[in-house]
Amino acid sequence: MNPRTQQFTMPAEWAKHDRTFISWPIQSSMCHPQNYKEVSAAYAEIITAMAEFEPVTVLVNAVDQQAVRAQLGSDHPYPVDLLVIEHNDAWLRDNGPTFLTSPDGKLAGVNWGFNAWGGKYSPWDLDDAVAPQIIKHVGAMQFDAPLVMEGGSIHTDGEGTLLTTEECLLNPNRNPELTREQIFELLKQYVNIDTIIWLERGLSGDETDGHVDNIACFAAPGKVILQMCYDPSDENYEITHRNLQILQQAVDAKGRKLDIIEIEQPPAAYYEGERLTLSYLNFYFVNGGIILPVFGGAASETDQKAIAALAAAFPDRRIRTVNGMGVVSEGGNVHCTTQQLPSVAVV
Repeated sequence: MNPRTQQFTMPAEWAKHDRTFISWPIQSSMCHPQNYKEVSAAYAEIITAMAEFEPVTVLVNAVDQQAVRAQLGSDHPYPVDLLVIEHNDAWLRDNGPTFLTSPDGKLAGVNWGFNAWGGKYSPWDLDDAVAPQIIKHVGAMQFDAPLVMEGGSIHTDGEGTLLTTEECLLNPNRNPELTREQIFELLKQYVNIDTIIWLERGLSGDETDGHVDNIACFAAPGKVILQMCYDPSDENYEITHRNLQILQQAVDAKGRKLDIIEIEQPPAAYYEGERLTLSYLNFYFVNGGIILPVFGGAASETDQKAIAALAAAFPDRRIRTVNGMGVVSEGGNVHCTTQQLPSVAVV
């Protein structure tokens, strides 16, 4: 038995949430552990922003409980709870469960295999064990998928269409024994989709091997937001224009051509000589809002364009900005840190 045969499906991220899960950073596993104080402050800012819209559960290692509670405080519009689940790293989008719902009001979670983005960071044993603990905590049915995959590598419209990149899902450092067709079949079974739109590559320098959540996402069924580069001298120019071409030619699971909203990328920024993966697409839907990373400085103009574009695309949502430079030197941003628990509604 798999989720598809039991009529479970992965809701679109903009569907109503019961809460958001997020993991607290671990200094010993950080790329730049000397920045732990600054990164922790950035996580606190993200958590505080989300708690303006919905409840938040923060995964903490037992040793960090007291310090995290002191840093987060208790004065939030919605509850901020701590849940002790030991973890190696703090990118819950990628090692957490993918939640599914069914028409008769049931909740399930997919437990994917996790190998730290193709074995890049060791150890990852605690992270690989996180998803089942969250699934058990919320009382959901568990499906163990025979596929190594991170949540940031896929995005769904909730109506049978999934966005991903060949660079990530077909990378031999994840599932070398599986073909493209076999990976599609597993996704069809475990998140109940009928169509995959395969973009080719993610952003230049993205150490996740091209996660889609940095480059494209659905805004609604039949509507995709795409981060674009308009500077021909930038490597992202070719990448984003090729992905635009693919989307312009694509048809979703319902036979629709796609309406594409372009958002200009921020100017390139570097840390210790390495290009940072700056993306406005790494925003996160919350109930009634969007948590949007902005980058300031040279990016101020593109920040304002991104805010305006999202405000136009989502007139019923409040655009809540956070400092996108706070965590990006560690390799991700707001969407990468989060995992939504969808509300279960009987259809």
